[in-house]
Amino acid sequence: MAIAPITGMLRKRFWLDISTGLGLGLSAGAAFWYGYELPFRARQEAFYLKLEQQKLAAAQQ
Repeated sequence: MAIAPITGMLRKRFWLDISTGLGLGLSAGAAFWYGYELPFRARQEAFYLKLEQQKLAAAQQ
């Protein structure tokens, strides 16, 4: 009642595993970058631009 050894599993599904992993990883990375990081940076830049404009307006008065 011995269990048969698992052989050749990596070789048989190697390209499927690699392409699936890369595809999911790149998709998750793109979703994070375009869904979270870029909007966050845009809000941050808008905040600092507004702050700088307020400083310049206060300095001119």
